[in-house]
Amino acid sequence: MSVWDAIVGQRPVVDMLSRVAQLSGPSADPSGQHSRRDDLAQSWLICGPPGSGRSNVARAFAAAMDSPDHGLDDEPTKVTRQILSGTHPDVTVLATDKVTIGIDQVRDLIATSEQMPSTAPWRIIIIEDVDRMMERTTNVLLKEIEEPAEHTIWLLCAPSPQDVLPTIRSRTRIVNLAVPTTAAVTAFLKEHTDADRHVAARAARLAEGHIGIARLYATNERVMADRDSLVVGVLGMSRTSDAVMLAEGLIENARGQAQEDIAAQVEAEQRSFRRINGLDEKDRMPPNLRSAYHAIGAKDDVRRRVTRRSRDVLDRALNSVASVYRDVCVLQNNAEDAVGIINLENRTAITELSVRLSRSQAIDRLEHIAVARRRMAGNVAPQLAFEALFSALVV
Repeated sequence: MSVWDAIVGQRPVVDMLSRVAQLSGPSADPSGQHSRRDDLAQSWLICGPPGSGRSNVARAFAAAMDSPDHGLDDEPTKVTRQILSGTHPDVTVLATDKVTIGIDQVRDLIATSEQMPSTAPWRIIIIEDVDRMMERTTNVLLKEIEEPAEHTIWLLCAPSPQDVLPTIRSRTRIVNLAVPTTAAVTAFLKEHTDADRHVAARAARLAEGHIGIARLYATNERVMADRDSLVVGVLGMSRTSDAVMLAEGLIENARGQAQEDIAAQVEAEQRSFRRINGLDEKDRMPPNLRSAYHAIGAKDDVRRRVTRRSRDVLDRALNSVASVYRDVCVLQNNAEDAVGIINLENRTAITELSVRLSRSQAIDRLEHIAVARRRMAGNVAPQLAFEALFSALVV
C-alpha cells in the first residue's frame, strides 16, 4: 500500500506533499554532483492539533522524498520500510519523552545535517514537538533552518505556528493539518486494530479526532475505564472534599500509568540493545557495553520520562473534563443535531448539569480548565492545579 494510506483524514495535505515529493529529486550538475531544486523548500513546519498525525505525516513525507518509488507502490520499498521503522541511515528523528528538548541534542542534529546522505537523495531531519525547545535552543537551530545544507531537508512538527518563535515560522514552509473526522478515525481503528465496530466508533468519538488516543481507547480497556470514572467523578462532585479526592486519585493514577509505560519502554530498549549486540537475555554484559546499557535505565532519565508521560495522561484528563462542559454548552444551545454529544453514555447526567448551570457558568468552567492547562505548562504542582480546578467545577 502507499506510504500515505496510513495518514488519517488529511487528503488535501497528502495530495500536496505527494506532488512535492515526486518533483523533489535532486538534479545533477555538470560535475555529477547533486544539487537541490530551486523550487523545493528545505525547511518545513508541520502543524496540527495533538493526535492529528504530525509525526506520521513527517515520516511519510520523508519516505516519499527518499524512496525510489516516492512511497506510492503497493509494496513498500526497502527504503520506505527503513524510514518508517526508524532505521534508515539518512533519516534522523528527534522525539523526546522529556519535558524539553536539550540544546546538546539540537547541536548533534546540526552536525548530522552537514553530512552528505549515504544512500538516499536527501538527508532528512525530523524534530517532533519542536515547541518544547527553550528559546536558547531554538536560536541554535535557527541558522540551519535559514540556510540548510544543500542536501538536507528539515521537517519540524508543532501543534500550531504560534507555538514556535516567529523567526522559525518565517523561515519554514508551513503545512496545517486538519482534525480527523470521527468517521475517518473509526475506519482507521477498524482496519488497524482488533476492536469491533462498536468499540472503534466509541473510541473515535471519545478521542475527539486524536488518533493516538483513539487507538489507546480501542486497545486498552483500563484506560477507557479510567476515562469513564473521571467523567462520572466530575459529574458527581457536590462538595469540595469530592474535588480534592478526585484530584488525588487522578494524580496517583496518572503517575502509575506513566511508571508502567516507561518501565515497559526501558525493558524493550534494553532487549533491543542486547539483540543489536548479539546477546541473549541471560548473557553477561561485556565490560565495554555496560555503561551504555545501564544508561538506558538511568534513574534521572527515567524520572524525567515519567514526569513527561504523567503530564501526557493529565493533559488527556483535561480534554476529557473539557468534553463534559462542551457537551453542556451543546445542549444549552440546542446544537446536538449539528455537532453531536461526545459523552453519550453520560447524557442524562450532562442534561441535568446543563439545567443547573447557566450558559455563562458553563463557559466559565471551560475557562477554569484552560487556566489549569496553563498552570500545568508553568510547572505548577499537578496536585494543586487539579484540586483548584475541580473545586472550581463544584456546582
